[in-house]
Amino acid sequence: MLDLGFVRANLPLVEEKLRSRGADASVLADFARLDAERRTAITEAETLKAQRNALSEEFAQTKRAGGDVADVSRRSGELKERTASLEATATAADDKLRDLLQGLPNLPHESVPAGKSEHDNVLVKSWGEIPTLDFPAKPHWELGEELGILDFGRAAKISGSRFVVHFGSGARLERALANFMLDLHTREHGYAEVLPPTMVNSKSLFGTGQLPKFAEDLFHCDDKGPYVPGQLQDSDHWLIPTAEVPVTNLFRDETIDLSSGAISFAAFTSCFRSEAGSYGKDVRGMIRQHQFQKVELVKFTRPEDSFAQHEQLTRDAETVLEKLGLPYRRMLLCTGDMGFSSAKTYDLEVWLPGQATYREISSCSNFESFQARRANIRYKPAGEKKSEFVHTLNGSGLAVGRTYLAILENYQQADGSVRVPEVLQPYMGGETVITKQSLGRAL
Repeated sequence: MLDLGFVRANLPLVEEKLRSRGADASVLADFARLDAERRTAITEAETLKAQRNALSEEFAQTKRAGGDVADVSRRSGELKERTASLEATATAADDKLRDLLQGLPNLPHESVPAGKSEHDNVLVKSWGEIPTLDFPAKPHWELGEELGILDFGRAAKISGSRFVVHFGSGARLERALANFMLDLHTREHGYAEVLPPTMVNSKSLFGTGQLPKFAEDLFHCDDKGPYVPGQLQDSDHWLIPTAEVPVTNLFRDETIDLSSGAISFAAFTSCFRSEAGSYGKDVRGMIRQHQFQKVELVKFTRPEDSFAQHEQLTRDAETVLEKLGLPYRRMLLCTGDMGFSSAKTYDLEVWLPGQATYREISSCSNFESFQARRANIRYKPAGEKKSEFVHTLNGSGLAVGRTYLAILENYQQADGSVRVPEVLQPYMGGETVITKQSLGRAL
C-alpha cells in the first residue's frame, strides 16, 4: 500500500507513475477531495473541542457564582453534536481514503522501463546455448505421456482440467528438483528453510496484495462461508497461490531485527491458482496448472539494501538454471507488465525446444515497503528511536513443474528417452536416463 503522506505531497508524480502502469489515475481526483474533506473536518472538530473546553470553564464559573447555566449547557451540547458529526465525516473520509489506497498498485522504480505490455520488456542477459537437435523436438506433454511419467487424462478424471499425475521416474524427478533447489539455496546461498502452511486467512492475502483486488485468481475454502470483499478475517481459509503469502506474513504486525542484514527464507510448497483470466491459454501441458509445486525465495531487508538484495535473489534463481544446464534469459519487466505489488521485477525465461520459445520460469520482485505497509512489518534502524517499514522481496527459485518440463524438452533424445542432468543424478538414485515406465510397477 502506498503511503498517504507521500501520495498527498506528490499527487502529479503518483498520477504519472500510475498512468505508466496502465492504471486508472483518475481515482486520485477523489483522493484530493476526500483528503481535503478529512483534514477540514479534523481541523474544525479540534476547534470545536477547544471551544467546548472554554465553555466548560464558563459553566464552572457560572455555577460557582450561582448563575443560570442553561444557556452554557445548551451551547456545549450543540458543540458536542457538531463535533461528533465532524468526527464521523473525518472517519468516513478516512475509510474511503484507505479503500482507495488499498486499490492502488505500487509505483514503479525509476529504473523500470516504460511500456504497455510484455512486448516492451527489456532483455538484460542471456545464458546458455539453445540445443540443436537432429530430430523433431517434442513438447513435454507428448514426451511425458509416451514415457508413462505424465498422465493428464487420469488427472482430469479425478480432479478436472489443469491437473497432472506423475508416475515413476517422473514423480521422482519432481521430488529431486525440489530437494536440489532447497539444498542449493540453504547450503550455498544462505537461505533458512521454512515449511509454512498452505492455507492462509484473508489478512495474510491482504498483506501481500492478493486481496481484495485478485480474489477471483484464488481458491477460497467455504468452511467459514463465502468471502465478502472488504471483510478481512483471521479464521477463514484460502489455498496459497505461492509461498510468498505465508512466509511474508510470518512477521505481520511485528518489528524485526535487521541489524545483522537481510532475513532470507526458502520454502517448498504446493501452490494453487484458479487461472481465472487464462481461459484458452496453455491448455496443454504443465504451464498453467491449478496445482503445482514451487521453491520460493523471500527476503526482508533494510530499504538501503533492497535493490542489491534484489539482484542477489535473482542471481540465486539463475544459478539453479545454470547448474541444470538450461538456457535462459533475464527480462526486466516494463511498467505495464509488472505485478500489482511490485516496484521492480525481473522474469527469468527458460528455452523450451518442444515449443520453440522462451517461457517464464521465475519472477523476482522488489516490493519496497508496499507489502510491509499493508502487513505492518517494521524494523528499527540503528541509532533511531522510531521504527520504519522493511522492504520485502521474493522470487521463484524455481517453479518446480516448469523446471521439470524444461528438462524433458531440453534433454530429450531421438529414441524418446530423456537424459537426467548430472547435478540431479544423486537425487534420482543414480538414474541417468528416463525411459518408458511400466505403470504401477517398480523399475
